[in-house]
Amino acid sequence: MALSSEQRLLISTARAFVEKELIPLEKEVETADRLSDEVARSITQKAKEYGLYAANIPEKFGGGGLSALDNTMIEEEFGRTSDILVRRALGGVYEMLLELSEEQKARWLFPSVEGDRVAAVGFTEPGGGSDAAGIKTRARKVGSGWRLSGQKCFISDGAYADYFIVTAVTDPDAGAKGISLFLVDKGMPGFTVSGNQPMMGSRGTSHVDLYFDNVELEPIHLIGKEGGGLKLMLGSMGRIRIMHVGARSVGKATRLFELMVGYAQERTQFEQPIGNYQLMQQMLADSAVEIEATRLLVRQAAEDLDNGIDARDRIALLKVYASEMLGRVADRAVQVFGGMGYSKDHIVEKIYRDARLYRIIDGTSEVHRAVVGRNLVAKGPGLVDPLR
Repeated sequence: MALSSEQRLLISTARAFVEKELIPLEKEVETADRLSDEVARSITQKAKEYGLYAANIPEKFGGGGLSALDNTMIEEEFGRTSDILVRRALGGVYEMLLELSEEQKARWLFPSVEGDRVAAVGFTEPGGGSDAAGIKTRARKVGSGWRLSGQKCFISDGAYADYFIVTAVTDPDAGAKGISLFLVDKGMPGFTVSGNQPMMGSRGTSHVDLYFDNVELEPIHLIGKEGGGLKLMLGSMGRIRIMHVGARSVGKATRLFELMVGYAQERTQFEQPIGNYQLMQQMLADSAVEIEATRLLVRQAAEDLDNGIDARDRIALLKVYASEMLGRVADRAVQVFGGMGYSKDHIVEKIYRDARLYRIIDGTSEVHRAVVGRNLVAKGPGLVDPLR
């Protein structure tokens, strides 16, 4: 795919920001398992100066107004570094907020685009996992509003966020059409943010539990229409899977690949560079093939979104391939570096841990394989037809 001059500048700008402003902070985040509020605010401000913050949001709402395709190019560069640093730099302003009313936008969307407010999504529940429709959190109708009760878990960035986009059942008899989306501000009576679950990777990013005990919600807290929450959520999740999993997987794998090639050229065994050995060359070649194939798949899925094409099947396919590609490249990187790659002092070990999560978040590989397989049986082989 040929890049325009504007796209080349976009990639160069994002790459320079990551290398200058974020990568130097990685060791501090790994050691402390947190990012100070002062540093977080500094990252956000610098990203705004670079024109990278909220680049996915249309210009009329104060964002960068970039296409899905152009956003993948930014996300790929940011995928090279730690999750928490990416969150502070890009903002995580979710597209589902574009569905807000004007009054809601003034309260939640516009401050988020400015970097003054931070959102997190509260979808996952104990026992729920990848079953987005199998939630237990309830919002019971009371007058013109609702009372929210239930629990969410593993909520990424929940300690830093000051409001949450939360799924809740408003009509237990309506199945998937009985789920609604709500905006819940931290500090509301009955709402508690608790704990921080330590994780294998993604150090510095908090993963908290949310508890709702009859939290009183007004009509302004409802996103879109009552019962339309699952559709809104799944619509946004497609973009998230392309950007946060697909593009960032390519970025992480590319950083590992560059390290692998450099080490294979420099490291000697038996009086010659290890890159001279065919088995080493095979690991490098396989990684190059898979990274480039994934990059093309990511960009095709993004182009589908930009052209208004239903990309759900392609995104499910991408989610599986990208996350598992990253796992394979990370494993090869550890093997290439040997004992050094297993050392906690080396970046390869960090990325290896971070990579493992990608096969779980935003729907497991097994769930997405089932989606692709079921649709192929129901619809035929059109997913791989160039004329589809």
